[in-house]
Amino acid sequence: MWRCAGVRWGDGVPRLEWVGGRVSELRYGQVVGFRAVGARVCVGARGNACPTSASVPGRSTGGRCAECARLERAHSVAADTIADDPRTYRVYLAWFGGGMTKVGITAEARGAARLLEQGAVAFCWLGRGPLMAARRTEEVLRHALAVPDRIPYARKRAVRHALPGAEARAREVEELYRRVVAVPRWDETLEPVEFVAYDHGEAFRLDGLPALDGTVTELVDGGTVAGRLLAAAGPDLHLLAGDGRCLVLDTRLLSGWELVAAPADSPVTVPLTAAAQDGLF
Repeated sequence: MWRCAGVRWGDGVPRLEWVGGRVSELRYGQVVGFRAVGARVCVGARGNACPTSASVPGRSTGGRCAECARLERAHSVAADTIADDPRTYRVYLAWFGGGMTKVGITAEARGAARLLEQGAVAFCWLGRGPLMAARRTEEVLRHALAVPDRIPYARKRAVRHALPGAEARAREVEELYRRVVAVPRWDETLEPVEFVAYDHGEAFRLDGLPALDGTVTELVDGGTVAGRLLAAAGPDLHLLAGDGRCLVLDTRLLSGWELVAAPADSPVTVPLTAAAQDGLF
């Protein structure tokens, strides 16, 4: 029995991480099957266990109690609390589907890891420089282009099953890149980066996905999930269940649960939301 710590991307490959350091690489075509046991417990913050082993709601994608979530976010670049970070940062455009694009920043040393974690199907770099300069550029472009800094995962996963080809994706990213360079003084505090379109379609294995039938909304004690791994994008695993349905499991729902292996032909017995009921189509 192992307590799950979620999914991380490394070297372009999704991996399940477990409390204690064990890592399980996920391979497309393999059967993923498990049963949740007991209760969901907070995973702690900054590598430290939760001091109270607090319970966490099944539908929480954070996997942390309120106090640990606050401590974790207090050291996050996204929270704007590390103004003196000496690292070089990059500003990027991330594309998730037709007309679904965002502007963001990531530490240059992380490469494309942040884009993989978010489930960006295609992206390009815009510029590089100090953290606060990157943050300023992100805000300028977000308002100038009327694009968000966050896109809900429900919207991302809803469009993955009917994506245009890689060339069309690159064209849409390039069109937005050209709009960026037309914004006056957008790069006055950053070093611009020449346009190159990058694509994660192959890494995610999104081409040819069957229609989405439903999404796991939470795990429950004794509940099972099993299916053949068709694709993965960000925290989402796209599984072909034994009854032929294509289901999405947001692996952020796994953190804090103790999991045991379940047979490949196990039925899915956790709560699901049908795609049509999500209001995504």
